[in-house]
Amino acid sequence: MNAASDNNQDIKILAFAGSLRSGSYNKAILRAAKKLAPKSMNIHIFDLEGIPLYNADVEANGDPGRVMEFKEAIRRSDGLLIATPEYNHGVPAVTKNAIDWASRPAKNAPLNEKPVGILGASPGRTGSARGQSQLRQAFEFTNSYCMPQPEILVSLAHKKFDNDGALTDETTRKYLEKYLEALYDWINKFSDQ
Repeated sequence: MNAASDNNQDIKILAFAGSLRSGSYNKAILRAAKKLAPKSMNIHIFDLEGIPLYNADVEANGDPGRVMEFKEAIRRSDGLLIATPEYNHGVPAVTKNAIDWASRPAKNAPLNEKPVGILGASPGRTGSARGQSQLRQAFEFTNSYCMPQPEILVSLAHKKFDNDGALTDETTRKYLEKYLEALYDWINKFSDQ
C-alpha cells in the first residue's frame, strides 16, 4: 500500500461519482470535498464516462483503455472516496459497474485491501442511505476497508448546491470537513500494511 506512514505526509485519494450526469450532485459533492480536504489530502476526481459495462468476454481479451486507466488510478491511490447516488432504493448501475471492473482479476484486484470512504447526495430525504448500504456489502467481497463511521448522507441536495454545483449549505460543509478528517485518519490506519 502507498499510504503515508504518518499524518504529516500527503495521502492520495481517488474519488469518483457513480453518476454520468454533468449536473450530478454527487460530482458536485466531490468538487466540494476537493476544496475542503485537509491540507495533507490530495483528491483526484476520476470521471467514469467511457467505462463500458463489465463483460468477462471483453475482459478476457484485455481491459479496455478507460478501464486500465481507472484500475491504475486506484492502484496509485492510498484510498478511495466514492459519491454514490441512489436509484430505486439501491446502488446505481454506474457505481456498481465501476466496482465490478475494479474487483478484477480476483487475486490481484486494485480494490484488494484498499481503504474506502462512501458518501452520497440526493434530492430525496434519505441522502442515498440505501445505496451506500448496498455498496458497503460489495466491499466486503472485494476485501476493501470501508470506513464505517462517520456517515455523510446529503439529503435534499437541490437545496444545498447552487445552479453552478457549488456547495452553499454551511452545515453540510462542516459535516464534509469532519468526514474528510475522519477519512484521512482511517486511511492512515492501514498505511503500514
